[in-house]
Amino acid sequence: MNALTGEALEAARAEAQRGFRALKARMPELEPDAVDLILGDARSHYAWKDAPVPRSMLEAIYDIAAQGPTSMNTCPARFVFVTSAAGKERLAKALKPANLPKMMGAPVTAIIAHDLEFWTHLPKLFPHEDRRPMFEGKQAHIEATAFRNGTLQGAYFMIAARALGLDVGAMSGFDNAVVDAEFFAGSPLKSNFLCNLGYADESALFQKLPRFAFDEVCSFA
Repeated sequence: MNALTGEALEAARAEAQRGFRALKARMPELEPDAVDLILGDARSHYAWKDAPVPRSMLEAIYDIAAQGPTSMNTCPARFVFVTSAAGKERLAKALKPANLPKMMGAPVTAIIAHDLEFWTHLPKLFPHEDRRPMFEGKQAHIEATAFRNGTLQGAYFMIAARALGLDVGAMSGFDNAVVDAEFFAGSPLKSNFLCNLGYADESALFQKLPRFAFDEVCSFA
């Protein structure tokens, strides 16, 4: 671990604070259309145009998503981008029949997974102090932390993809055990959910489904 200390730490904190204040001064909030693009009017898609998604865009999406917060900066999410015919055939073994055409037609299907050995990387990701003893030998805590924060990172990834102009369609209709055996055998990685990415064929859309109103699901304490 090589955490900053003393004057170097104070300088780094001051620079971070200046940068945040400058950002909020430039853009205190997103324009309504930007909010609609990533959440408000965004849709889940399951039909795709025949348009490739280059590696450079996947890298850009990851770079944005990686900045999202996780507890103690654990960053447990791992991403496998299934793009080849051979990769799709392997993934197809795990899917329910109704989801097969959705995945096979997508230029990219991301397997959103999490690493159960994330905590071994904490000296790099959280260098302020050694937090590995909080996890070592505590399997239930490891699994809960990896799943929770990996899911968060998967959501950041979807929002980042939409922000950069891609469309997404998350899927959970598959057998996680089959995916883990096919893609992660002998590793500490576990699959969470799948996410198709590409440029959507909007002609397959139907109306947006209802959502709960604020007062139906929100309260104050």
